[in-house]
Amino acid sequence: MHQSTRRVLLLTGGWLSSLLALGQSTPLPLNDLSAFRQPVPANWKITADVNADLAKNNGLTTKPGTGVLVCQPTGQYGSQYNLLTTLEHGDADLELDFMVAKGANSGIYLQGRYEVQLFDSWGVTSPKTTDVGSIYERWDDARPDGKKGYEGHPARQNAGKAPGLWQHLRISFQAPRFDASGQKTANARFLRVELNGVVLHEDVEVTGPTRSAQFMDEKARGPLMLQGDHGAVAFRTIQYTPYDGIKPRLTDLSYSIYKGQYKNEPSFGGMAPESKGTTPILTSGVNRLPNDFVVQYTGKLHIEQPGEYTFALNTAGGSGQLTINNQPLSKWSDNSHRGKVTLPAGDLPFQATYSKYVEWSKANLQLAVSGPGIRQFMLTPALDDEEVADPILVTAETNTLLRSFMDLPLARNERGRAYRVTHGISVGSPEQVHYTYDADNGSVVQVWRGMFLNATPMWENRGDGSSRPMGAVQYLGLKPQLTLARLASAGAAWPTDTTGSGFRPKGYALDDTERPTFRYLVGSAAVQDQIRVLPDGHGLRRELTVTQPGTSLYARLADGKTIEAMTNNMYLVDGKAYYIQLDNAAGAQVRNGSNGRQELIVPVASKLTYSILF
Repeated sequence: MHQSTRRVLLLTGGWLSSLLALGQSTPLPLNDLSAFRQPVPANWKITADVNADLAKNNGLTTKPGTGVLVCQPTGQYGSQYNLLTTLEHGDADLELDFMVAKGANSGIYLQGRYEVQLFDSWGVTSPKTTDVGSIYERWDDARPDGKKGYEGHPARQNAGKAPGLWQHLRISFQAPRFDASGQKTANARFLRVELNGVVLHEDVEVTGPTRSAQFMDEKARGPLMLQGDHGAVAFRTIQYTPYDGIKPRLTDLSYSIYKGQYKNEPSFGGMAPESKGTTPILTSGVNRLPNDFVVQYTGKLHIEQPGEYTFALNTAGGSGQLTINNQPLSKWSDNSHRGKVTLPAGDLPFQATYSKYVEWSKANLQLAVSGPGIRQFMLTPALDDEEVADPILVTAETNTLLRSFMDLPLARNERGRAYRVTHGISVGSPEQVHYTYDADNGSVVQVWRGMFLNATPMWENRGDGSSRPMGAVQYLGLKPQLTLARLASAGAAWPTDTTGSGFRPKGYALDDTERPTFRYLVGSAAVQDQIRVLPDGHGLRRELTVTQPGTSLYARLADGKTIEAMTNNMYLVDGKAYYIQLDNAAGAQVRNGSNGRQELIVPVASKLTYSILF
């Protein structure tokens, strides 16, 4: 096990986990091309669906209809093939799905100037500035050879998927700043770039337009630009959130501090405070008592733009409550509070109460707000000595196994928590293709590409026994179910648990490179379950070898909202989330399973081999 020396901030309860979590987003209509500057280049069109050919560069096929924006390049190059929106933005969040064809190269330019790369990076282990999710380099022909490109920012890891699969991109962008004379006072910044659930960049400054930008000047606003002259690419569900509002601010703040342990909402009556005063900022630092105190702040909150605002209050080691314009935003509660309230413009009454009584926790009060045209920001200062912990990161420079609990967020238990795999075995590879095996069902529950595991939850403080993938995760169904089972007929329902199945795990054996082959019984049938990374790093190859298979033995290879049969024994699963490719598809059927989902069922004799491509 390898531990990183990098330090990370631990935020309790996930109360401020993402800048993109809040705000009023607006969809970009894709029923026609009216959202884009006219005339629209002929290489762009609206379709209903799109598929990629994994054997052909820039091979995209489309179906008539609306909802999907597709670029099929002409083979000629130039800015006239790029697509620009009619909307112009300053600070903004952007969220969309995209698909690249095999070998495709495209990009999204914020304000038509600053590019996040879209590229077929399938199987790449060390991303460059040209790879998917990277912030592209700037370019200057006047610089020496070998240094003309500069200031590019490669993605932290390759979170990209295979060609023909939908990928999800989220960008939080801050526009450059200018004074009244038009002089630039601050550079543009990518506050956050997230691909397929993996953060690739945080707070990256861009000193000027990146290479091949539509505009080489800089302004406070500009259109989105989709690059259209380098490769076949498709987009859907494009949403943007502009942030051009004036931030709320606190004024006339005063505080009163009371001594005592108040786990419930306090009523001070005529009690005199231990101390009181005024403060220019909202902070727990006005108090010098280490524990068992209540600090109550009053003042005014200045609102420039009327509308709905969202507040997030964190009261470390205790309880609290927030009241704005005489409206309590939540009940008195522990740690984290989130509430929405519709506010008029003006100076509104403000009150925040913080009761600290957990002895081992350090006092800390944090308040964030977002609202109309306002990205979530902190109304409280960050502490200089915020609690941090060294993460325990498990790498996979060689084939690596770690047994742990593993939480699957797509399914929930009876308490509303993520379904927990209690006998999970995560297998990492130097090719950066990893998977988690559920020994209780003989099933692969998730696969991912990129970094291996964060084992901090397993060991930090008391630990909870779980680890978390650090790359772009693809879940293979809602929760674990048997891979192999005997059915009374090909149409019989798949068993929901192991009861009566004859399933018995028999551990695993390691080969000479530490790769496991899992063993189990299904009644009298003995199974060798071998899973290996494909040589090109494009996914996993699974081989099930069965001794004494008997009759009516089936494998359930995929579960999803949709399963679409393709050519070459290939299936697109769960709305083009990943591929299953069978060596032999004889007898394979896509059928309706439980909960309105579909499943891929295959009869099994002595051997079954297939690949998971993602």
